[in-house]
Amino acid sequence: MPTSESSSSWLPIEVIFTLSRLFWQASSWRQAMDEVIQVVRPHFVFDNLVVYGLDPDTLNLEVGYARATGRGKSAEADVAWGEALSNQVVEQRRLMLQEPPQTEEDRLQRPYMLGIPLQMGETLLGAMIFIRFGGPPFDPETFPFVEFLSQQLAQAILRERLAHEVSRLEVQYSGLQAQEDFISALSHEFRTPLGFIKGYTTTLLRPDTHWDAATQREFLNIIDQETDRMQELIDNLLDSARLQTGRIKMNFQPVRLDSLLNDVVARMQLRHPELEVNLQLDQPLNPLLADPQRLAQVFENLLSNAVKYAPNSPVSITIAPDAEGVHLMFADRGPGIPEKYRQKIFERFFRVPDVQPSIHGTGLGLFICKQIIQAHQGQIWVESQLGQGTTFHIRLPWKP
Repeated sequence: MPTSESSSSWLPIEVIFTLSRLFWQASSWRQAMDEVIQVVRPHFVFDNLVVYGLDPDTLNLEVGYARATGRGKSAEADVAWGEALSNQVVEQRRLMLQEPPQTEEDRLQRPYMLGIPLQMGETLLGAMIFIRFGGPPFDPETFPFVEFLSQQLAQAILRERLAHEVSRLEVQYSGLQAQEDFISALSHEFRTPLGFIKGYTTTLLRPDTHWDAATQREFLNIIDQETDRMQELIDNLLDSARLQTGRIKMNFQPVRLDSLLNDVVARMQLRHPELEVNLQLDQPLNPLLADPQRLAQVFENLLSNAVKYAPNSPVSITIAPDAEGVHLMFADRGPGIPEKYRQKIFERFFRVPDVQPSIHGTGLGLFICKQIIQAHQGQIWVESQLGQGTTFHIRLPWKP
């Protein structure tokens, strides 16, 4: 890479430092180029500037950046952009000049071109082409500056590529970690009901012991409950996969939300007699176009979460209709959700790590809720304060 002194034999040193700063501080190399052109062009005149990127997989050159700043600006589509020269520059990995024959009178048909490869060490990233229409030819005195500029641009492109690769790997790692956590949680969740089923079945089958009818019924009820729990785990897993890939079709039909919620609350209180629910509805509701089975699944999940994470707390359900749809609020008076986890609780497989180990879950319930509400063209979000409780909000339009 040329030194600042060699680059600035005709260019002020402060310009060199400004260019270096622009490439380092810009959020993207393309953004940097917009500012670089404004700084450079008063000292180094060109009409068109093109940056060709080399695809590392196909080895094809593609335009990554192009600007018409001078005489070619009014006829961008009809003037030269240096495609042929860029291929030669990349093949030979050196600065190259291309001068036109002097037979054409139209200056736009007489492009003078200067091309230079963009590379860092042995890594070839593409080529940069400067074009002047009608001359004058590029002065060799400016070549050190062009080499300096190409080095700065190559560094910026490589930094951006590396940053994208790091981000991609972080996302991939996060996904793998989430899957690993999910498999671990799922294994734990399956192990508990399987342990009960196996234990009580083996006990009932013991040939050396006779169990009375009441004890047998108690054991069988436990086996039945744990089998239901396993079925629920499997259903949640399948639903999350289908919803994520869009393979579940919604059965939209007119639904009275107040009736649907009353049915859901009644079922939940049969399973959890200690659950206290206050349903608040200010005015009669018009029917909502929705999938009643899937909405019931959302409501049951939110109430089930309240039972698990806010035990002995009453749950208030408020329904507030407006011109565009319905706003539902499920509020408890439980311990609340720490702020750092509130934006993550709707992610697949995510579970708040601070909850008691005795509270079972796979991190799928709220993910499924969000997918169902979004399929209704609605929104779901959470508000919470530690020690004061949690409120889940749902907005549903009258027609999805």
